[in-house]
Amino acid sequence: MRAFVVNQYKGPLQLADVPEPVVGDHDVLVEVQAAGLNMLDEKIRAGEFKQILPYKLPQILGNDVAGTVIGVGAKVQGFAFGDEVYARPDKDRIGTFAERIAVAEADLALKPASVSLEEAASLPLVALTAWQALVERGNLQPGQRVLIHAGAGGVGTIAIQLAKHLGATVATTVSTGNVDFVRELGADFVIDYRSQDFEQLLDGYDLVLDSIGGKNLEKSLRVLRPGGKAIGIAGPPDSAFARELGANPVLRLVMTALSSGIRRQARRLGVKYEFLFMRASGDQLRQITALVDSGVLRPVVGRVVDFDQTIQAVQSLGKGGIRGKAVISRTSQTHLIMHEPGNRRTS
Repeated sequence: MRAFVVNQYKGPLQLADVPEPVVGDHDVLVEVQAAGLNMLDEKIRAGEFKQILPYKLPQILGNDVAGTVIGVGAKVQGFAFGDEVYARPDKDRIGTFAERIAVAEADLALKPASVSLEEAASLPLVALTAWQALVERGNLQPGQRVLIHAGAGGVGTIAIQLAKHLGATVATTVSTGNVDFVRELGADFVIDYRSQDFEQLLDGYDLVLDSIGGKNLEKSLRVLRPGGKAIGIAGPPDSAFARELGANPVLRLVMTALSSGIRRQARRLGVKYEFLFMRASGDQLRQITALVDSGVLRPVVGRVVDFDQTIQAVQSLGKGGIRGKAVISRTSQTHLIMHEPGNRRTS
């Protein structure tokens, strides 16, 4: 089958013929019809995560999938031939930029019936990230206040909607052109980062979801109330993540050292910092499916490109300029779509 692979870190993404997926007893074979694009794909290609995600090269890239079940393992009970499904495969089994992929049954869910395959493919990684940050780690409660950075991005567009559903007051940071857009998604307070400093405007927040890192994360600590929490998805990784990863003692020390500065700042301020690297979960995707089909969450797809344009699409990831997610499709011609609130495309 055809797939897009990276043969060496920092090397180019290439289209290649690769072996068919191996389908285990608990695996589901999926015909890939759409695959979401994430900055994680480019970071893996560039080798930025090779210490914590040591893939054996060549590696097929791709972390989001939507498609049709074309085979099941001997012990699979929850899926059948012809089901339309979506998933974020486990971090050790990525590879959605391909014609087919085998996904563990536990990581898979039926796609929301109310959205297209392309819209479904945009959701798994970012929706699971938002869920695990706000629900699992943040325990966000009605009446609490949350700051979500990069509100017009993939994680941000879903996190804003989820936080509003949870009853929180939502602040977000965006560029000038996206101010009205995120307000329509549900943001209560919108900071234009080009002309405003969120640290000067916000105070006493319960939770921050930071997807930028660096100085932005440091400033985020200072808008929290005592006991508040900042959850970073851009790093630096912390010792708790090293334990979850099962890292060796040397790598644990490295991760602890990398986050020592931000953790020290958090302690001085009486707040907490946690690093989140989202995990695959079919159970959580089923809860997300229910929210999508009930109209609580709406996928935001800014661009759809043809499968054969995957290399160019990955190269353009760092340029930004779209709202929500870009998606690779094997079911339609290359086209550009802008999803505004209220302009929902369904299957």
